[in-house]
Amino acid sequence: MFRTFLVEFLLPLLLFLLVRNMIRGFLAGSQPRRAMQRPQTPPVPLGGELKKDPVCGTYVSTALSVTRTVNGEVVHFCSKECRDKYRAA
Repeated sequence: MFRTFLVEFLLPLLLFLLVRNMIRGFLAGSQPRRAMQRPQTPPVPLGGELKKDPVCGTYVSTALSVTRTVNGEVVHFCSKECRDKYRAA
C-alpha cells in the first residue's frame, strides 16, 4: 500500500515540482535584472544638527525639517501639519 502510494503519487509529484522549479529558474534568468532591483531612494544626509519640533516634540534634522520664521527666529518642524498647527496656536 505504502509502496504504491510512493511510486504512483509521491514520486511523480516531486518530479513535477523539481522540473517546474528548474523551468522557473531558467525563465527568471532570461528576464532583465532591472525588474528585480529595488527602486532608488533619495539619499538621507547623515549627521547634522537636530532641532525639537515645538508642536509634537519630535527631534528633526535641520536639513530635512520644514521651517518657519517666527519673530525673527527660525523654528523647525517635522511636517507641514505640525507647522500649520503651530501657526494656528
